[in-house]
Amino acid sequence: MEKHSRRSFLYSLSMLAAGTAITSPLLGFNTTKKLKVVLVGTGVRGISFWGKRLVEQYPDKLEFVGLCDINPGRVAYAKKFMNVQCKTYTDFDKMIQEQKPDLVIVTTKDSVHHEYIIKGLHYGCDVLTEKPLTTDEVKCRQILEAEKKSNRKLIVGFNYRWGPYMTKIKELLHEGLIGDITSVDFNWYLNNHHGASYFRRWHGLMNGGGSLWVHKATHHFDLLNWWLNSDPEEVFAYGALEHYGSKGPFRGENCRSCNYKKECNYYWDITKSDHDMRVYVDNEKYDGYIRDACLFRHEIDIYDKMSAQIKYANNTIVNYSLTTYSPFEGWRIAFNGHKGRIEAWTDIPWMKNENLSQEDLHAAEMSQDKSEEKLVEPVILFKNWEDYKTINVTSERSGHGGGDRRLHDKIFANPDAPDPLKHAAGLRDGIMSVLIGIAARKSITTGQPIKIAGLTELKPSADRT
Repeated sequence: MEKHSRRSFLYSLSMLAAGTAITSPLLGFNTTKKLKVVLVGTGVRGISFWGKRLVEQYPDKLEFVGLCDINPGRVAYAKKFMNVQCKTYTDFDKMIQEQKPDLVIVTTKDSVHHEYIIKGLHYGCDVLTEKPLTTDEVKCRQILEAEKKSNRKLIVGFNYRWGPYMTKIKELLHEGLIGDITSVDFNWYLNNHHGASYFRRWHGLMNGGGSLWVHKATHHFDLLNWWLNSDPEEVFAYGALEHYGSKGPFRGENCRSCNYKKECNYYWDITKSDHDMRVYVDNEKYDGYIRDACLFRHEIDIYDKMSAQIKYANNTIVNYSLTTYSPFEGWRIAFNGHKGRIEAWTDIPWMKNENLSQEDLHAAEMSQDKSEEKLVEPVILFKNWEDYKTINVTSERSGHGGGDRRLHDKIFANPDAPDPLKHAAGLRDGIMSVLIGIAARKSITTGQPIKIAGLTELKPSADRT
C-alpha cells in the first residue's frame, strides 16, 4: 500500500512535468504516508524557498528525510533553520541509498545540477531542479539521455510563469487580441544592489553559472517561450565585461576586510545579516567559499552587458537586453502583432512617480512571507484603429510576484488543478530556455548566429500547443 501510494504521487509529478492533466497526489494516501523528500545544495535559496517554506506549508504532504551539501557546516545549519529532524550528509549517493526518497530537490551550484539530476533519475527518483536546468549543451544532452533511460520525470522550478501579472500577459496573447506576434522588445534591468550581488558570488565565474545569459536570463527566455508558445530557432548576440571585474577602480579580498569601504559605492556589509553570517561566513573554513567577495576581482569572467536577437520557429523576432548595473530594477516588454500591440512593465520608477529603496524592493520580492500588500499593475492593449485600453492587474510583491507560492501549490497541494495556460514546466522547457543563453555565449565567441537545432537532439517547434 505504501509503495502504491507513493507511486500515485510520483505519477502526478510525472504528468506535471509533461504539462498535462494530472491526478490528485492524495490518491491512495493517508495521514501517515507522506512524500519522502531530500534536498541537495543548502544555500539560501535551497533552505528557504525549497526548504523551510515546504516544511511549514505542506507538513501533511511531505517530509524531508535527508539534506546534503559538500559543506558540513552549512548543511548542519540548514537542518536547524528548516526545523527538520532528518539526517545530514556530505555524500549524495549515501543519502539516496539510505533514505530511498521519492523526490530529489536540486539547489546546488548551477554547473553541477546535471550530476544530481542524473543520479537522482538513475536511483529511480523523480527530480525537481531549481532553474537553470544546467549550463551547457553537453550537460543538456546527458540529462535528456538519463531521463530516457529512467522511468522517472524531471520538473524545472520556473516560478515567474505563475505570477498573476505574467499570467495576464499570457491570457491576452492566447486570446489572439493582437493577432500573430511578429516581434518583441524585451529589456530587463538589474539594479546596482541585486545585479551586483551576482558578481560577488560564484555566479560571477563562467564555470559556476554559465554567465547571466544562463543563470538569470533563463527566467526571461522561459517566459518568452511560454508567452509565444514557440521554440527559439536562431540566436545572435553581443556581450562584454565593462563594469565589474578587472574594470573596477580598486579591489580587495572581500568587503569585510577591504581598505576601500568608504570609497566603494558597492560596499556591502554581510555582518548586518545574521542569516548570511550563519549560512556562509561561519562555514568558510570548510570550503573557502566567500559570499562577500570583491566585485572587482580579476577572476570574474562573465558578461555584465548583454544583448541578443532571437528568431523563433514561428517567425517571431525578439530583441532582448540585460543590464546588470541599473539605478533601478524592473523590466519592460512590447509585443507587436498584425492587429495591434501589448505593452507591459514592472517597477519602472517614473511610470508611477515613485522612488523605492532598491535594496528593500529586492528583499520584498524574495521574501517568502505571506504579504497582504496588493499591487495594481497596468498592461496596455493597443488595437489597430482603436483607442488603447489599460488593463489593471492585481498582483503582489513577495515571492517573485506571487509566482513562488502558486508554483508550490501546483506541485504539492493541487497537482490535479486545471492548467489551461500550461504553467507547468518540464524538461523540454528547461532545455529550450537555457539553450538561448548557451547559443548567445557561442555567438559572442564566434561572431556568428547560432542554430538551436545544432545544440541538442531537440528540434525547435513553431507551435508548442
